[in-house]
Amino acid sequence: MIEISRRTFVMLSGTGLALAACGNGLGSNGAAKLDARVEATRAYLLKNYPGTQDLMSRAAGVLYMPLMTEAGFGLGGAYGRGALQINGVTVDYYSATQASFGLTLGAQQYAHSLFFMTPDALENFRRQDGWQAGAGVTYALPDGGGSAGVDTTTTTAPVIALVFGQAGFIAGASLDGTKYTRIIP
Repeated sequence: MIEISRRTFVMLSGTGLALAACGNGLGSNGAAKLDARVEATRAYLLKNYPGTQDLMSRAAGVLYMPLMTEAGFGLGGAYGRGALQINGVTVDYYSATQASFGLTLGAQQYAHSLFFMTPDALENFRRQDGWQAGAGVTYALPDGGGSAGVDTTTTTAPVIALVFGQAGFIAGASLDGTKYTRIIP
């Protein structure tokens, strides 16, 4: 059996997280690249989950996070950038960060969108410096048939999260504890 010291373990975990986050770099023309990713994500949702059209039209605003990178080896984390759109127009850019500790092993990438279904939920999100996803978020799980998992129960929630496009070795993705912070790309 191989023994790894605590210091080595922490260094390996930190290195893995740093490498995993490299795929989210936006470069010097960050806003243009991020806008293109957001529009591609929006188009993907409309094409693959037609039910999101109705959801988008009823939402006060939608936060699109085109690429979240998550990795962990005991200690884990996730990072991504996205944009908030109101009436189809980008009004702010956000980063999302998440940290975890425990039985986390692997890496994955995924996209997600937060649909703010009430003006109050949207205002609460925009006015807080560092809004955190938690119990108030209802998940809509996309299925293979093109449904976004939205039903009459889901649509009464103030914030609906749709996680999609997972690829990697960590099963599932949860946004609980994810912190969203306004940025300038």
